Amino acid sequence: MKDVKITAARVARYDDLIALYENPLDNPCDVVEGQTWISRDAERPEGFCPEAWKTLQPFVEELARGGGNFYNGWMKNPTSAMLSCNDGFRPVSFHLIALD
Repeated sequence: MKDVKITAARVARYDDLIALYENPLDNPCDVVEGQTWISRDAERPEGFCPEAWKTLQPFVEELARGGGNFYNGWMKNPTSAMLSCNDGFRPVSFHLIALD
């Protein structure tokens, strides 16, 4: 299986939505842009957010098996994907790419 590099490409924060709808959190997301992880054997990297992993996992597994070309040419590089976690208050966009 191929290793898959995961990079936090963009971190957003919607303070207006947080003020309106979110209860205070003890431990909000602390991912920073440019932060990277390596998934080996399509496993969740140590320290990687378990909730974000739920979204990324099927794509990481496919890239690790040598697949890709998601949605018939969605990405310029067919062995990559751009996905976001499911946090509507502070979403993180992750770039995935299979390594040789």
